[in-house]
Amino acid sequence: MLLIFIMLIVAYLCGSLSGAVILSKMLHLPNPSEHGSHNPGATNMLRVNGRLPALAVLFFDMAKGLLPVYFSYRFGVSPFFLGMIAIAACLGHIFPCFFHFHGGKGVATALGAIVMIGLDFSGLLIVTWLISVGLTGYASVGAIVTFLLAPLYVWFIRPELTMPVAMLSCLILVRHHSNIQRLLKGEEPKTFRKKTH
Repeated sequence: MLLIFIMLIVAYLCGSLSGAVILSKMLHLPNPSEHGSHNPGATNMLRVNGRLPALAVLFFDMAKGLLPVYFSYRFGVSPFFLGMIAIAACLGHIFPCFFHFHGGKGVATALGAIVMIGLDFSGLLIVTWLISVGLTGYASVGAIVTFLLAPLYVWFIRPELTMPVAMLSCLILVRHHSNIQRLLKGEEPKTFRKKTH
């Protein structure tokens, strides 16, 4: 139990490292937590600073979810507690202790935490996100649809991990409650727009 407690703390602290804030300071770019939607995540980084900085934030935020879960897995932590450690990393991203507890939605961190399940599972998640965003133009819809389907995907691939993935998916979906309300009202801003000529 001591190992699990330590990894929960480590995961939360890793999650609290805001890739968007850190990278914007390093690259002398506008801080996305102060511009756009004020959400320090890859999507708002894309809106504020463009594709390459957003891609860097995406990988940074995925890594801080992946590493604690990967090392916990290597240490022999059970699937249930792997799910708790993944949630701790996402809670760090959502409520970062280093940045006044103001964080993002946790999508990239959650994806990083579950990417080690396998390439087949990861591929399904990526394809689902791409199709959802491509059809709608909303990154929020991509996240919502992807995490709604994630427990079903993992049940077919590695059923013993269904519970931790479902727990993580519930956290992400709850975090998107405001996006869901805006979508229902037709007030959600599109992330990607089709070019017209």
